Amino acid sequence: MPMKGLKRTFDLVGAAVLFLATSPLVLLAVLAVRVSSPGPAIFSQTRVGRDGVLFRCHKLRTMYVGTPSLPSHEAPANSVTSVGRILRKFKLDELPQFWNVLRGEMSLVGPRPCLPTQTELVECRRRLGVLAARPGITGLAQVKGIDMSTPRLLAETDAAYLKTASLWIDLRILFGTLFRR
Repeated sequence: MPMKGLKRTFDLVGAAVLFLATSPLVLLAVLAVRVSSPGPAIFSQTRVGRDGVLFRCHKLRTMYVGTPSLPSHEAPANSVTSVGRILRKFKLDELPQFWNVLRGEMSLVGPRPCLPTQTELVECRRRLGVLAARPGITGLAQVKGIDMSTPRLLAETDAAYLKTASLWIDLRILFGTLFRR
């Protein structure tokens, strides 16, 4: 089976198992979000996907309703709810993205999807061929601590990952995401 087919199978099986296994935790998180601040518990935002196609990325809401749609590093610190801080600290806000993986919009591992307004990052990724890949729930840049505030470095790291991508590297990135400090 070619690498792309193997990766997609890995994504489908992994996302299905993780979706089911984390469902009780997601339900508790949904309840905590709803109790802690008004508004929906699931937040959906337009992101840039494979080949530059826009899609709705799902997350547990960590900010107050009405917060401007900005990259996380640009959002005001007081816009994050108390429950949101905990969800972000343990990366639990990302769990609804298993649904995006099952729908084929995302992968478990790949470049993190950005906002369409992050034009510098989108253009760097386009130039380096990164947009040819499905975005991921986690990626090499996240394990290395590179965020979207450094678009060129992020795009270069994404491109480096794509040149060496394998299931073994994906497993290392997944474990690195779960167990990094």
